[in-house]
Amino acid sequence: MSTANPASSSPTGSLAAFLGRLSQQTDILWAGVVVTIVGMMIIPLPPLLLDLLLTLNISISLTILLVSMYIEEPLEFSVFPSLLLIVTLFRLSLNIGSTRLILLTGTGGEIIRAFGEFVVGGNYVVGLVVFLLLMVIQFAVITAGAGRVAEVSARFTLDAMPG
Repeated sequence: MSTANPASSSPTGSLAAFLGRLSQQTDILWAGVVVTIVGMMIIPLPPLLLDLLLTLNISISLTILLVSMYIEEPLEFSVFPSLLLIVTLFRLSLNIGSTRLILLTGTGGEIIRAFGEFVVGGNYVVGLVVFLLLMVIQFAVITAGAGRVAEVSARFTLDAMPG
C-alpha cells in the first residue's frame, strides 16, 4: 500500500505545488517578470503575440486607472510606484517590439492596423495633423517633466549642503 499523496504525483498537483512555492517568493517572480520584459526587447515578437500583449497592456492600464480612482486612502495602493515602473518598462518593450515588427515585416499586427485606420480614417493629411499634435503634446509633457526633475534634484542638492 502506498501512502503517497495522489494529487502530488499528478501534473496538476505538481503545478499547484510549484505555483504555491513561487507565490511565497515574490521577489523571484518579479525578477522573472523583469527578465521577460527585457527579453521582449531583444527577441522579435510574432504579430499574434504582440496583439495579445497590446491587449494585456490596455487591460492593465484600465485596471490601474480604476483602482487608483476608487481607493479611499493612498496607502491602500502603496505598490503604485513599483507597479508604474514595471508597467512603463513593459510599454517600452512593446514599443520596441512593435517598431521592430513594422520595420522588418511592414505590418504591426491587427491591433496596430485597426488603431491606425481609426485615427487616420483613410485620410493621410488627418493622420499627419494628429501625429504632429501628439508630437507637440509629448514634447510639452517631457519638457515639463524634465523641468520638475531638475527642480527636485536641485532641492535635494541644496538640502544636502551643510548650513
